[in-house]
Amino acid sequence: MQTYHVDLSGVVAVITGAGGVLCSGFAADLAACGAAVALLDINLEAAERAASAIREAGGKALAVKADCLSAESLRAAREAVAAAFGPCSLLVNGAGGNNAAANTSHETLEPSLLDDPAETSFFDLDSAAFGKVFDLNVRAAVLTTQVFARDMVSTGGNIINISSMNAFRPLTKIPAYSAAKAAVSNFTQWLAVYLAPCHIRVNAIAPGFFITGQNHDLLLNPDGSYKPRAEKIIAHTPQKRFGQPSDLTGTLLWLCSEEMSGFVNGTVIPVDGGFAAYSGV
Repeated sequence: MQTYHVDLSGVVAVITGAGGVLCSGFAADLAACGAAVALLDINLEAAERAASAIREAGGKALAVKADCLSAESLRAAREAVAAAFGPCSLLVNGAGGNNAAANTSHETLEPSLLDDPAETSFFDLDSAAFGKVFDLNVRAAVLTTQVFARDMVSTGGNIINISSMNAFRPLTKIPAYSAAKAAVSNFTQWLAVYLAPCHIRVNAIAPGFFITGQNHDLLLNPDGSYKPRAEKIIAHTPQKRFGQPSDLTGTLLWLCSEEMSGFVNGTVIPVDGGFAAYSGV
């Protein structure tokens, strides 16, 4: 939990993907600053665990089951949030993810790999899985914003998307996820321009490398030691560590504060331990 404070009393915050490691942390940080927080996730049990912890700490939190790829589900969630807290004034689009069938099994292509049935090349990628990654990261953000930002048009508001350092420099093996996060960054800029006359700011946070439920087994061995990909990440991160959820708190609260960032709009803020700045030599 943060040791600094931004006054978010009166703010109704909606966070999607709120059952996950990073977004549940966002919810706790916002609630600690006085916001009434709605934690949306397709996994209601995970969202409720996070919401319960916030309530036990004295905050206002509601867990809501929501499928961010269903407008009907999102509209039902909007009604639940409005009934409990009032209309949304801060939206954090945190829902996202990858699909293993949209990954290659190697970083670069050697011609001999095309004849190896054990290897997945770019030419073997499943188009439906590729599209699903765009659904999870891009279409989900669009649909959620269409539903919840409507309440902000007459009153103003704040939207924070969750992009990735993949949007700046695509990582090997995960072309769909990298491209989808680049689309999230682009959508952030487009939406910031479009909604500016309504006094709605739109920005994004681009986390570097954090250990989450989605990538835990890809990066860590059962004993907690680093797998080769994790070692490569650390070697290219000047601060020589993975990020902690608390490393994102300051950027999140800064973007939430009209006093501190009221003229910040259409930006994508890297929080990456210097990964993007390091050329490798």
